[in-house]
Amino acid sequence: MKIIAQRVSTSKVIVNGVIISDLGYGLLLYVGFSKTDTMKDVEFLADRILNLRIFEDETGKMNLSVNEVNGQINIISQFTLYADTKKGRRPGFSDAMEPEKAKELYEYFIKLLKFSKLIVGEGSFGDFMKIESTNEGPATFILEK
Repeated sequence: MKIIAQRVSTSKVIVNGVIISDLGYGLLLYVGFSKTDTMKDVEFLADRILNLRIFEDETGKMNLSVNEVNGQINIISQFTLYADTKKGRRPGFSDAMEPEKAKELYEYFIKLLKFSKLIVGEGSFGDFMKIESTNEGPATFILEK
């Protein structure tokens, strides 16, 4: 499982011209799954996301989690995080989990984050989406399990 986490002041997901998620200060997460990922990996990274101290405290130091700042979280499925670009000019996706299984893990990840009581938005799994965001910092982090 791989996550690109961006600290944002806004994030918006648009599908077929319709805004399906429009959130404020918090995290924008791009989430991809490999063939070997399990529910335990999802649980580990959900906890990590909720408690990762990447928000600034009153002194300007990254010392607070999304929980502590009562941030919002937008979650986007992103199988291209497992693209193999080592050979040729077209990426291969043989390491990415097949869509049916990936959707199960994606929905489980969303469910775990919603237990936090934070506002959690989501993309539309498998659909073409337009993502708009304002990165704060910029602050972008890669998390893997």
